[in-house]
Amino acid sequence: MEGIQIYELKRMDLRGATVIDGFPSVGLVSSIVANYLINALSLTQIGIMDSVYFPTVALVRDGQPMNPVRIYAGPKVDDHDQIVVFISEFQPPPNLIKAIAATVLDWAQDARCNLLVCPEGLIVDAREDEAERQVEVYGIGSTDKAMDMIRKNDITVFEEGVITGVAGVLLNEGRKRDFDVITLLSEAHPDYPDARAAARAIEIIDKLLLHTELDARPLYEEAERIEMQLKSIHHQTEAAKKPTEPARPSMYG
Repeated sequence: MEGIQIYELKRMDLRGATVIDGFPSVGLVSSIVANYLINALSLTQIGIMDSVYFPTVALVRDGQPMNPVRIYAGPKVDDHDQIVVFISEFQPPPNLIKAIAATVLDWAQDARCNLLVCPEGLIVDAREDEAERQVEVYGIGSTDKAMDMIRKNDITVFEEGVITGVAGVLLNEGRKRDFDVITLLSEAHPDYPDARAAARAIEIIDKLLLHTELDARPLYEEAERIEMQLKSIHHQTEAAKKPTEPARPSMYG
C-alpha cells in the first residue's frame, strides 16, 4: 500500500501462522492482549510497519529505540499454532485505517498465514462492583470457515452492531478476499485499561488456537490491582463531594 511499508528485520517461515491485530482499541484490550502474547510466548521482533504519516516518535524500552508499529513472531513448534503479533502504541487516525488494514492483510497473505484474529473492546456501562463483573466475549468472522470456528468453540455470535477501526476494515477486507478473519469483542470499559476484558479475550484465543497453553491469571491479577486503585479514587472523590459543616461564627470576629 502506497505510503505504508513493512520492513522485515528477520526472516521466518510463517506458513499457516495466526496473526493477532494489536492496534489500540476500547479499554486497550488489543494492546494488552498483544503485549501479553509477546511476553508469555517469548516472541521475537521480526519486522516493523512504517510510514511518513506515522507519529514522529521512538518508543524506548530497556534502552532500545523501537518503532511505533512492530511485528513479533515465534518459530514453528510441533503441535503448537505459530503466532504473529502486530503491536502499536498509537491510535491510527481515520485516514490511515484502511491503508493499515490492507497492508496487514497483504503481508499476511504473502507470508501464507492462515488466520487473522482481532481482539477488540466492546463498550459496556460501568458497574459498582467490578470484581463480580462477568465479561462476555462475542465473535464474528469474515468467512463461513471463520464462523464455523466461532460456533464450534461455543463463542457467542455478534449478531448486530458496528465494529470500527482496523478490526472493522480487516473483517471487510477478509470477506472481500475470502481470507479468514475473526474479531473477538470483549466487553470492556473505555475509561481505563481493562485487563479483565483482555484476560477473557486471551481465554477465547486459547480455545481457538492449538496447544498454546495461555495462562490468563496474571491479567486477572492486574485487573484486581487496577480495580482496587479505581475504587480508592472513587471513594476519595465521593468523600470530597460531601458537604462540610459550615464554620461557626467566632465571637472575636
